[in-house]
Amino acid sequence: MTPEKEHFKFVALRVVSETGEVPHARVALSIGDAERHAEVDGDGPVDATFKAIERMASSGAKLLLYSVNAITTGTDAQGEVTVRLEREGRIVNGNGADTDIIVASAKAYLNALNKLHDKVPRLNPQLAV
Repeated sequence: MTPEKEHFKFVALRVVSETGEVPHARVALSIGDAERHAEVDGDGPVDATFKAIERMASSGAKLLLYSVNAITTGTDAQGEVTVRLEREGRIVNGNGADTDIIVASAKAYLNALNKLHDKVPRLNPQLAV
């Protein structure tokens, strides 16, 4: 999906996560033509980030899979995140990459949400006859 066709666009993220404290995320998104912000606590920094995105998107999607892989090596390695979301029987995968794994997670979630928002029907190869 090209950036100009994205309904949900990543703008900014601030996450606070400290031992003994509740993780907190402040997320800014561009949704359609408007910039929105949400601040949410979570069980971890990724959970707080996803909850903040969902508060703004109100997609009703269910997270089925969350996976992290390193795509480069070293201390400045890029991480690639894959998420799988389901809504009303439709399942999509989203991918995101960044040196900050929380940013990569947000990008992956938004990539999946954009696919759910896209009205173009896609074939599920497991259901095709």
